Amino acid sequence: MANTSQKGHPRGLYVLFATEMWERFNYYGMRAILVLFTTQALLFSRQFSSELYGSYTGLVYLTPLIGGFIADRFWGNRQAIIFGGLVMALGEFVLFFCASWYKSNPDLASYMFYSGLALMIVGNGFFKPNISSMVGQLYPEGDRRKDSAYTIFYMGINMGAFLESWFVVL
Repeated sequence: MANTSQKGHPRGLYVLFATEMWERFNYYGMRAILVLFTTQALLFSRQFSSELYGSYTGLVYLTPLIGGFIADRFWGNRQAIIFGGLVMALGEFVLFFCASWYKSNPDLASYMFYSGLALMIVGNGFFKPNISSMVGQLYPEGDRRKDSAYTIFYMGINMGAFLESWFVVL
């Protein structure tokens, strides 16, 4: 039987909380400026930019099926989270450099833009499904703290979205 009298939460919960909070801050912030950047900087049509936005969002929610499957069958949660986080970080750097070069070399900037989005999609596919399940793995079977751990974790998601919305307003 699991020890249910423990107080507090494992340190790993707060690491997962902070990681997910900043990932959501990044995700919603990037979504907030995606159409603006594609229409104003890359000079894509508004219709194409909107379709691209929809495709990006759809793939971000589809790829966790693949990332979760690979983690369950081959890699495990931890390796999938690390891989997904690194790939998303690489995608952000590619997007950053794309934004730095769109005036001097628009063809390269477009290529980098699509590459950065693809890296973000793939990284999210490995990161997103596995970080949530890792929260439950911090606790033994039957531990009553697990429910409150998920509440704390999901507060990190909401806090990241909230901070991003204030950041965009400022």
